[in-house]
Amino acid sequence: MYILLTGINHQTAPVEIREKFTFTEAELNNAYEQLKNENVEGLVILNTCNRTEIYATTRDIEAAQEHLRSFLITYSGLAAEEVEKYIYQPNCYNAIEHLFRVSSGLDSMILGETQVLGQVKDAYEKSRALKAADGVLNSLFQKALHVGKKVRTETAIDQHPVSVSYAAVELAKTTLGWLQDKTVLVVGAGEIAELATRYLMQNGVSSVIVSNRSYDKAVQMAADFNGRAIHFDELTAELINADIVISCTAAKHFVIRDNGCREVLKSRAGRKIMLIDVAVPRDIEPSLGCIDGVYLYDIDELQYVIDFSLASRKKAAEKANSIIAQELIEFNQWLATLYVVPVISALKSYGEDIKKNELKRAFNRLGKMSEREQEIIATLANSIVNQLLHFPVVNLKEMAGSNQGHLYAEVVKKLFDLQLADEEQERYAKIEAGYKR
Repeated sequence: MYILLTGINHQTAPVEIREKFTFTEAELNNAYEQLKNENVEGLVILNTCNRTEIYATTRDIEAAQEHLRSFLITYSGLAAEEVEKYIYQPNCYNAIEHLFRVSSGLDSMILGETQVLGQVKDAYEKSRALKAADGVLNSLFQKALHVGKKVRTETAIDQHPVSVSYAAVELAKTTLGWLQDKTVLVVGAGEIAELATRYLMQNGVSSVIVSNRSYDKAVQMAADFNGRAIHFDELTAELINADIVISCTAAKHFVIRDNGCREVLKSRAGRKIMLIDVAVPRDIEPSLGCIDGVYLYDIDELQYVIDFSLASRKKAAEKANSIIAQELIEFNQWLATLYVVPVISALKSYGEDIKKNELKRAFNRLGKMSEREQEIIATLANSIVNQLLHFPVVNLKEMAGSNQGHLYAEVVKKLFDLQLADEEQERYAKIEAGYKR
C-alpha cells in the first residue's frame, strides 16, 4: 500500500489559479465519489483557500497518480499543459513529510499559523464520515494531527504575531488581558482593520462599532460583524464606549485629534483603552498616548513586534523541523513493515516452494538414496536458495526506512511476481490497529 499526494498550493500557483480548484460542500462529496476507483483505495481531500491536496493510498502508483492528476485537470476546466505547471506529486516519503509540515503550520503563508491544524482535522473527519479513508490514511492523519499539536506545544511557534492585524490583536491581549465583553471601534473599512476585527472577535471581543467617511461602507462592514455603524462625526463621542480602537483610513491628516478627543479620553478616568493606528499617514495624534489609561501603538511599533516575532517563529521552526524529522522516522518505520515485511515473507516462501518442488523432482529422478545423500542434496539446495535471497532480503530491510523503501519492495514484488498471503495481510492489519492505539 502506497501513500500518494497530488496537490496545488500558494507556493506553486497564484490565487487566480488556486480558485479553480476549490470545492463547495456538494462538489466535495462528488469529488470523493469520482476519485474512488479500483486504483484508489483510501482518500482524504484537504481543501482550503491556500491549497487543494488529495491524499490517497494505492497498490498501483502510476495508475493512481494519473487518475488524480486527470481529475484535477478536468475539474479546473484549464488546459492540461497549464495545470501541469502548478501540480505537485511527490514520492510517498515526501508526501508524508509534506502533510506533517502542513499540520505544523510550516507550509502556510504565515509561518506557524494555527488555523490549518483544524482544517486538516476537518478534512480527515469529512473523509471518515464518507468512509473514504482506509487504515493507512487513518494512521497517517492521526499521526499528522499529533505532530501538529506537538510542534505547537513544544515550540510555541504560533504564539508570536507575524502580521499587522495579528500583532494588533496580540498587543490588545497583552494590554487589556481578558478580551471577552470588550468593544472595538473600527475607523475605516479597509482590509487590515477588517482582519484585525475578525481576529479580535475570535478572541472574545463581543461588540463592534464601525465608522467610515462613507457611511454605506460602514454599514456593510458592521453587518459582517453583527455590529453597528456610526457616522464619522459621531466618532469622538464613541471613544467613551470603546476598549479598543483600530484606525486605518486614507486621510492625509489626523482623524482622531487631541483637540476634542482628549477630554473624552480623560473622562474615562484611567479606564484602559488601546488605540491602534495602522494608517500611513497616521490617523491618531501622538499626544493622546500621554493620557492616563491610553495605550497608543502606530505601524512602526507594530512592525517591531512583527520583526521580533518572525525571528522567534523561525527559531521555533528549526525545532519544529527536528520534531517532524523524528516523527517521520517513526511513522516510516511503521509503514515500512506494511511495505517490506510481507514482501520479504513472500520472497522467502517463493524460494522455499521452488526448493521443495525441485528437491522432490530430483529425488524422484535419482531413485533410492541413503538418508545422508538426501540430507547433503537438501542442504545444498537450501544453501543455494538462501544465498540467492540473502542480499535482496538484507537490502530490503536496510531500505525499509528510506524514502525509496516502498519502491524497492514494489520492484521485488513485480520481478518475482509475488503474491502476498492472506495471513500476512491480516497480520499487518493488526500491526496497523496497534499503531493507532
